[in-house]
Amino acid sequence: MVVTALVFQEIRMIVNFIRKELVNVAVIGVLLCAVSYGVHGVSVSCMMAYDEGGAPAVFSSHECPGWVLSHAYASENSRKNCQFATLQGHREYQEDRVACNLDMKLPFSDEAGLEEITVGIAAIFDGHGGEEASEMASTKLFNYFILHVVFTAYKLALPSNKENLDSHAFTRSQRTAHINHHYSLHPILEEALLRTIHDIDLEFSKEALEEGYVSGSTATVVLLSNGEFLVANVGDSKAILCSRKVHFHHDAEEAPSVEVYAEELTRDHHPDREDEKVRIEAAGGFVRVWGVPRVNGVLAVSRAIGDVYLKRYGVTANPEITGWRQFTPENTYLVVASDGIFETLTPQDVCDLALGKASESSSGDVSSSSFADWIIRHAFRTGSTDNLSAIVISALHNCTKDTCDRDIKLII
Repeated sequence: MVVTALVFQEIRMIVNFIRKELVNVAVIGVLLCAVSYGVHGVSVSCMMAYDEGGAPAVFSSHECPGWVLSHAYASENSRKNCQFATLQGHREYQEDRVACNLDMKLPFSDEAGLEEITVGIAAIFDGHGGEEASEMASTKLFNYFILHVVFTAYKLALPSNKENLDSHAFTRSQRTAHINHHYSLHPILEEALLRTIHDIDLEFSKEALEEGYVSGSTATVVLLSNGEFLVANVGDSKAILCSRKVHFHHDAEEAPSVEVYAEELTRDHHPDREDEKVRIEAAGGFVRVWGVPRVNGVLAVSRAIGDVYLKRYGVTANPEITGWRQFTPENTYLVVASDGIFETLTPQDVCDLALGKASESSSGDVSSSSFADWIIRHAFRTGSTDNLSAIVISALHNCTKDTCDRDIKLII
């Protein structure tokens, strides 16, 4: 959408007015992102619809005509600037879904004026019992996230609405709304993501009850902003941070050695994990081993979007959060992958593959494949029987193409 000079002039007037009324609340600049998505404001009646039913209510309300679900936007950018790969493998159906956009622009205003903040989102949804849950989650992720960013920022900027915010969410990352510049975005982005996952789960659960769906989905979502990242995890897909450390030896003639190491950023939500088991049993459920530990002998994960018939027994879609962290120069790749990858590979194997350390152990005709494709095909060749999906993110430090471009193709 082309934003006219008149619209920008009107918004600057609103921003200047709110600045006079709300000292140190720099986050109101996020409201400008509404213009990029065709929304020229948030009316009282539309805010009421949002308070009553979240993103689904806004998109279906006549009081919010500017908010329209953009399926073209979702599909067009679902893998923008991402190295990703999926493989159905030996399964009858492909239930994995990938959503990734590393170049989402949010206009932002602070004391220095108007600028654009780049936010990245990378997500794997690993469906089970059908593709319905993972399909809904992947197609609605971006629309719902953008809406929640706008409405959360708007509510934060209005003193009369401050009490409606879930203040506990703003302390999860140990930040407040009054931090200047891009840091003020972090609690808004986190809250928007949490509400997005909640809304998707609630909407799908209602549809599942109406249609008789028994399906569910994991959700592993990474947010990236200004060289920092946050991970929200539901289920047993994984996010892994691959790093490379160079060791220089005392002997100047000896070549330096390189150590590759993997850090798991998520913890699997399996029913036999002690804290998960406690919640399930407190809700009246039980854990029984049927090949692997399962909720009521059925579900192999204890947190999931959907699985509506097991929600009463302690299954939840509440994500486990790994709070905002700064990337370091040693960090090289961030990998998000479905659990099928880890039937045959360890997180260390994945990082070795992503960094080319295991290329000599495999043969094949995939010399032009991306790292993500190389990882899933290696998992398939080594015996994985599940659907396989992976995203490999290399631009971790906000590098420009001229200063930090990496060859993201595997060289054998």
